[in-house]
Amino acid sequence: MTLDLSAIRSQFPSLNRPAIFFDNPGGTQIAKQSLDRINKYLIECNANHEGAFATSIASDAVLEEAHQAMADFYNASSADEIVFGANMTTLTLHISRSISRTWNEGDEIVVTRLDHDANVTPWVLAAQDRGCKINWVDFDVEDGTLKLDSLQQALERKPKFLAVGYASNALGTINPVRKIIKMAHDAGALVYVDAVQYAAHGPIDVQKLDCDFLISSAYKFFGTHSGILYGKHDLLEQLFAYKVRPASNHLPYKFETGTQNHEGIAGVLGAIEYFEWLGKEFGSEHMEGLAEEGYSGRRLELKKGLRALRAYEFELNRALLAALQSVPDLDIYGISDAIKLDQRVATFSFRMKDLAPRQVAEKLNEHGIYVWDGNYYAINVTERLGIEDKGGMVRVGAVHYNTLDEVQKLKETLITISKV
Repeated sequence: MTLDLSAIRSQFPSLNRPAIFFDNPGGTQIAKQSLDRINKYLIECNANHEGAFATSIASDAVLEEAHQAMADFYNASSADEIVFGANMTTLTLHISRSISRTWNEGDEIVVTRLDHDANVTPWVLAAQDRGCKINWVDFDVEDGTLKLDSLQQALERKPKFLAVGYASNALGTINPVRKIIKMAHDAGALVYVDAVQYAAHGPIDVQKLDCDFLISSAYKFFGTHSGILYGKHDLLEQLFAYKVRPASNHLPYKFETGTQNHEGIAGVLGAIEYFEWLGKEFGSEHMEGLAEEGYSGRRLELKKGLRALRAYEFELNRALLAALQSVPDLDIYGISDAIKLDQRVATFSFRMKDLAPRQVAEKLNEHGIYVWDGNYYAINVTERLGIEDKGGMVRVGAVHYNTLDEVQKLKETLITISKV
């Protein structure tokens, strides 16, 4: 273990209570650095955009810094490639309108049954509006992995567009997105990557991935309720923006409609500063190859921090899998082979004998353990598994502030519940 969990947990004020947070896939706890940025913004520079006075000028400086921080986090080539919005769903619905203007009747697009509905329905609706055909890619119900042969068949039809997730919010599967993006580009399709579930679990490099668009939400990586879209500069420049007339025609502001949640964006900056702190404190063992690949400054610290985080979460992953497998009458969905843990994040969904998922969640809550139940908006997953009308699944998701002792407490509690 290379992380000092005491030091890390001290960065999260809300962890100072008798509760175990395994509800992280639905939203993590917020880092102190993010809270500090929110307070500082609201006290020192709470003003609207582009004013001639001090607080507006200071506000604009914070927003510019946040754009640059997210460019560093994604390793984008420019801060102009970063667009802030209310959340991933709203931003995707917004940008889908712009992207689909490039589609013609009879064109085809591809979506997957493994994705969160926010990376499915916006594209399905847009395709229906434009008279386009929708092709679905299935996943293997045995291990929760995307069927790449099915994807290849869909791509052979030369679609205009592919929407795919980096990691499944329901089953924890990490898709081989770099390979998938190359497959799609070879077929002439643009690729939109939903990284909401992956962003808290490992480093992202949009330039290496060569994705056309990538999106995440900061409340899933220790920050505020804010969505952040990356788009290749030339694509964003070319796309038509649905906006009011006085709004800027320049990037990234032409897609940032109306007055943004400025304090929320300041909080995103704080979340990135937390990751930077993580890299400086615990990333020294995770430097290999980073300098040679051209990372420096904040980008280097972010990659170090996220590598350190990922290494520790591998142990959490292993412990969670072993704990759940030791509980009688518990069925895990998704990858459950210990030698394939590098293909998943520490998010596990399961069902217990005849207990409804809601019952299990309520019983865990009685012991101070917070988990989600249902479909988590990944409704295509629960439908495909045949459990949507049975209440879905129980979902347990760990992040790097969780401890092995918490995993043990979860195991003991589930065993007790199974005996009732």
